[in-house]
Amino acid sequence: QVQVEESGGALVQPGGSLRLSCSASGSKFVINAMGWYRQAPEKQRELVAAITRGGTTNYVDSVKGRFTVSGDFAANSVYLQMNRLKPEDTAVYYCITRGDQEGEERDYWGQGTQVTVSS
Repeated sequence: QVQVEESGGALVQPGGSLRLSCSASGSKFVINAMGWYRQAPEKQRELVAAITRGGTTNYVDSVKGRFTVSGDFAANSVYLQMNRLKPEDTAVYYCITRGDQEGEERDYWGQGTQVTVSS
């Protein structure tokens, strides 16, 4: 069984910063990539940022230059540093871990953490 725990969501003013954290724990699960999705009301879920075990990162265009994803695979942890936040960043942010579990690819998700950017 794999558990994913997130933290860091909050209410923040436009232009402010926030740091999200996520850690996964479990057995027989080798994580190959970790990242963050977000979903705003009435919008589709989108991949915000991701990082592979090899260090390759990927960002949605709207957050490039403002967000930074980092990972500590030895600790099964991933972080999202969010700077110069905008109201359109408001969403529930979900941590995802993707890896191999006994020969099968598996995804495990956090419960979601609310980020609200508003004055």
